[in-house]
Amino acid sequence: MRESWGSRFGFIMATVGFAVGLGNIWRFPYMVGENGGGAFLIVYIACAVLIGIPLFTAEISLGRKTQLTPIAGMAKLTGSSTHPWNVVGWLGTIVNVMILSYYTMILGWVVSYFIQIVTGRFSGIPTHEIQATFDTFVAKPLPVLGYVSLVLVVIGVLVARGVQEGIERVAKIAMPLLFVMLLVLVARSLSFPGAARGLTWYLKPDFSALTGQTVLAALGQAFFSIGIGMSAAFGLGSYLHRDKSDIPGNAAIVVACDTCVAFLAGLMIFPALFAFGLEPDSGPGLLFVTMTNLFNRMPAGQFFGGAFFFLLILAGLTSAMAQIEVLVATLLDSFRITRKQGVAIVCTGLFLLAIPNVLSQGPWSHIQAFGKDIFVLVDTLSGNFLLVASGLALAAYTAFAWGWERFRDETNVGAGRLKVFPWWKPFIKYIIPIAVAVILLGGLGVF
Repeated sequence: MRESWGSRFGFIMATVGFAVGLGNIWRFPYMVGENGGGAFLIVYIACAVLIGIPLFTAEISLGRKTQLTPIAGMAKLTGSSTHPWNVVGWLGTIVNVMILSYYTMILGWVVSYFIQIVTGRFSGIPTHEIQATFDTFVAKPLPVLGYVSLVLVVIGVLVARGVQEGIERVAKIAMPLLFVMLLVLVARSLSFPGAARGLTWYLKPDFSALTGQTVLAALGQAFFSIGIGMSAAFGLGSYLHRDKSDIPGNAAIVVACDTCVAFLAGLMIFPALFAFGLEPDSGPGLLFVTMTNLFNRMPAGQFFGGAFFFLLILAGLTSAMAQIEVLVATLLDSFRITRKQGVAIVCTGLFLLAIPNVLSQGPWSHIQAFGKDIFVLVDTLSGNFLLVASGLALAAYTAFAWGWERFRDETNVGAGRLKVFPWWKPFIKYIIPIAVAVILLGGLGVF
């Protein structure tokens, strides 16, 4: 018998846990920093609300309808394992695996930095040595792979416990704690003299800086952060009872929480950076170099730095757990194996896939394509292009194959006050598929 969620709160917290991850607190700030601040923020929020909520709703609804994971679920809907529309399930699963291949590496970095900060490793170190320390750490494959294996073992043990005893139980504790910690850190950041400059830079838009690449990056970040087109929402939705779940309401809550955390992450980081005269456009190393430097220079920095990186661990673990849960469930839907066997296969496979990303920061740093090392290339390809393409496939299937009426009727079963209203129709049928396609093609330089 297929498992199900123990409560609505448990499903919402688990799904928020999936959506709220390193994409919000690690990736979002450096994307804002690299794309000029306020204008990127506004485009990101617009994408999350106008495109994110309807597509996230559709993905969860497909999972509930099929009671299966994406690959098996799409085969059930199309009636064939080779139907072209099965690309919705396959592409989402591939993107999920690609993201996890480096996500576990980043989470390993976070665990290492948490340990180093709480033990005082960075106390009194000059700024240039913090950068050198980061470069030295990521360039040594064996210690990083050790942390990656630790992360995967912890996640594997938790996922092996099942849906209710694993991801649901962890998320119900971790998510409220994460929000409280984030608010404390935001309050501390805004209290620094000079923080207003960072707040202005973050919130005041400069629309002259917007380009097709910037808009694509904002849409890709919204998809990455919410988890659209990553197969996980489909899989998590498959554990819902058809007549006892409010999909539109739940989806709106999850997207609102996810967007709120991303926004608060910016409020936490940028005012503090400007207050201490640090640069916001530091790329993927923003949290590990710039933030470590920041905590090293602020009063009680060791305490707040430890709290910050512990927050990152919570966010990363809950998100990775949900993604890995869906991959494990995909194996269970397709093969006659036990949950523990599925966990072992997935975690072992992800460890092997993490190796090239880890090596690309050290011994393989000379291996590049399009001017990017393996890790940055996989991040860009999966986060900015394939994830958006997966979302486009989901939007197209919902609009043209599933159809407006069937989507509306299925999704509104069990819905509360927030339903799929008639005004959603032009968004589902025309605006979202066209907008996603135009943004993707524009980002690719087609026009």
